[in-house]
Amino acid sequence: SSQPSGQPSLLLQYHESGLSSSSHELSLYIRDGADHSDPVPPGSWNMGQTGGPSVSTPTPAVPLKFPQLHTALCFGAGGHLVLVCPHHPAEGQLPRVQMHSLEVILHGTEELKELQAFPGPLAREDLHKVDVMMFCQQKISTGCDFSTQRGRDSSLLWKLLVLLCRQNGSMVGSDAAELLMQDCRRQDKYKRQDPAPNLVGLADDEWASRQPGTLDLITGEVPPVVETQAQIVEKFTKLLYYGRKKDALVWAMRNQLWGHALFLSSKMDPRTYSWVLTGFTSTLATNDPLQTLFQLMSGRIPQAALCCGDATWGDWRPHLAVMLSNKAGDTELNQRAIVTMGDTLASKGAVEAAHFCYLMADIPFGYFGAKADRMALLGSSHRQAFSQFARTEAIQRMEIFEYCQHLRQPDSFLLSFQVVYKLLYASRLADHGLPAQALQYCEHISTVLLRRDPAAHPVLARQVVRLAERLKLSDPLLLEMPEQDQALEPDWLEQLRACCQEWEV
Repeated sequence: SSQPSGQPSLLLQYHESGLSSSSHELSLYIRDGADHSDPVPPGSWNMGQTGGPSVSTPTPAVPLKFPQLHTALCFGAGGHLVLVCPHHPAEGQLPRVQMHSLEVILHGTEELKELQAFPGPLAREDLHKVDVMMFCQQKISTGCDFSTQRGRDSSLLWKLLVLLCRQNGSMVGSDAAELLMQDCRRQDKYKRQDPAPNLVGLADDEWASRQPGTLDLITGEVPPVVETQAQIVEKFTKLLYYGRKKDALVWAMRNQLWGHALFLSSKMDPRTYSWVLTGFTSTLATNDPLQTLFQLMSGRIPQAALCCGDATWGDWRPHLAVMLSNKAGDTELNQRAIVTMGDTLASKGAVEAAHFCYLMADIPFGYFGAKADRMALLGSSHRQAFSQFARTEAIQRMEIFEYCQHLRQPDSFLLSFQVVYKLLYASRLADHGLPAQALQYCEHISTVLLRRDPAAHPVLARQVVRLAERLKLSDPLLLEMPEQDQALEPDWLEQLRACCQEWEV
């Protein structure tokens, strides 16, 4: 559009405001961003208003997209950043290319340190499990904030991996319980209380009328003032002399003689025994782990499995410990109680704690897209964005868990992790200038796929081939070959490519 009368030109406005000419060039670049802008009409820079000379500069019909020299760059698969420096080909200047190592450029960053510290791939023959355990211990000491609940839960997962690695992937419930109790910040004091009056069968006013010092209408005696434990037992025995079992039970429950009451009621009818047992458990605090154990042994899902994770409830670890170390006869009930506790913790945002429960219940790993699955990566919620879910730490933790499974059962296989996340991890290694380690991951993934059926995952197999083709020159064995033989490829890459071509045909 034409410049409105009475207003200075755009270039003159830039000149008078002190802006550099690059602002004008940027405006031309924006106007020409789609490569189809209208030609800019020829204009002149009239400096008459400012007292300067009048200079007329012809403007090209189509402005240059890059009026000034600029640097072109690209990322190479070998872990390099390639720069093409500015030059004037018309003046006979040759382009100057610079190659920089990404590992050097990113030196000191947290991302590169995290990748360099991990001793992966963990399928290497020269790997010792002590290296894996030392990495886990390092994560506990430097990567977990023990002042927060999430930091303590994260350290618990790392400690579990250390335990599994030390014991070659084998573990029993008491091992996990010991680990849980070591990680407890403090031992809570659970307050005992008197049984509710309705449970012992007497109202408070009725009980007051039965206190010592009043005439007993049945025996015709005035009961003595009860002070000692022996006197309490003596009265319990005296009530039984007259066959007053119900009163004896009430007396025993009121005076904390639970052993006497439970034994006597166990020899009576089941309803009475259940009544005394309920009175006994009512004296325990609601969040007492004993309450959890007794509820589980009674064939019920413990209340702790439904309430843990609340600040008012207390620590969840003792409740899980008591369930793991004292498994009842009903295996299905035990697993359901532990899974319920995991679901409750997950709903409160305690993902690491929930995953610990799921591991204790042998819940299998699922996939990122399946929201109904309880786990996809150890210690990371698959109900968040993928970039937040597939963190480097989560992939490393998952690979260590897989390594522990291999120590116990060499043929164990986590397909969802092997194919997808190890390939993603290899790509991150290449992006951070670690191509040799990335190629090792490609070889490991290829070996696993060839052992299975590559045609079952054709897209991922092609991605492995594509990445390996760009990284193959990072193989030290290939670099040591004569120059005429460097066109050769590793056997595993040729086999995987042949499988992909066969599938495409």
